[in-house]
Amino acid sequence: MDTRPLTTRAVPQRATLDFEDHPLLVIWEVTQACDLVCQHCRACAKPSRDPDELTTEEGFRVLDQVAAMGTPLVVLTGGDPARRPDLVELVAHGTARGLSMAVTPSGTPTMTRELLGRLRDAGLSRLAVSVDGADAGTHDAFRGVSGSFQESLRILEDARSLGVERQVNSTLGPHNHGQLRALTELVTSVGAVLWSVFVVVPTGRAGASLLFGARHLEGALGELAELAEGAPFDVKTTAAPHYRRVLLQRHGERSRGILRDVDEHGVVKGMRGINDGLGFLFVSHLGALYPSGFLPLSAGNVRTDDLATVYREHPLFRQLRDPGQLHGRCGRCPFRRVCGGSRARAWAMTGDLGAEDPLCAYVPRDASAAPAE
Repeated sequence: MDTRPLTTRAVPQRATLDFEDHPLLVIWEVTQACDLVCQHCRACAKPSRDPDELTTEEGFRVLDQVAAMGTPLVVLTGGDPARRPDLVELVAHGTARGLSMAVTPSGTPTMTRELLGRLRDAGLSRLAVSVDGADAGTHDAFRGVSGSFQESLRILEDARSLGVERQVNSTLGPHNHGQLRALTELVTSVGAVLWSVFVVVPTGRAGASLLFGARHLEGALGELAELAEGAPFDVKTTAAPHYRRVLLQRHGERSRGILRDVDEHGVVKGMRGINDGLGFLFVSHLGALYPSGFLPLSAGNVRTDDLATVYREHPLFRQLRDPGQLHGRCGRCPFRRVCGGSRARAWAMTGDLGAEDPLCAYVPRDASAAPAE
């Protein structure tokens, strides 16, 4: 399952990025059915669809509410969204409401060229496909099914030939250590406009063996920043908001000015980045509303609650949008406004929504706690 968002380059011109009023994007897990057995799957996906999934009509109402509150982007994910027989209808409905609709299929034969062509004709704005290794051995072992790597590349090539914009999603971890440069070359070769790199949150099937240590991750994010400078596509991260801090530090060292742009409290200014519950809302296959797919704290259900009201007013979402609720190193960090650490990982590893991100190596000058190796 992939819940990684589009780049803001895809935001329609009419959209405004007021994260207190509405999220930049809504991700809807349309089903948990999937033929893969991925090591990191948040959903613990299963072979069959749940009979209590949101219906087509309920899905239309979700898309109507998303459009009404001003959110421009919707990602249909899973499981494998291609397992929904009404996927084309959902994309067409969202497009008719002015939404930019993206789909993240699994690397299986289910996403046929014929289905992809119908999605394009329905208004699909982007296809996002996961490639979690630079070779079949790495990817297929991680995804649990032999042949998934070739299917992912086949889907991307079908999308290219049909004129559908492409995005590659990759999970970064010990399984593909040392492959960032090779993955950069692969993303370039398929003509993707965005590479979305995800750092594991230990939830669902994902265990500690899939996690980098904080210092190791810091080095990987630095390498990613270096590779991004020469790449013909955008690069973003999910569940690694400290990548924004790495970028600011990197550019600040060169310009000798960016990091001096701070407020009276010494906090670095800049656009607030997307984080759990901040510019982001997740709808489960059963309609439950979450700050993200990796933070399993429900704030309501679309079958009984208004989506915009939950996002704007629920105490959980309001807490997640308040940097004053952070403590530990995250609470003292001068980058807390543009980063904030992964709230999902903090919750998963400490049970505390405001705790420091255990996989961030940055130590503010007045912080005494050293990061884990």
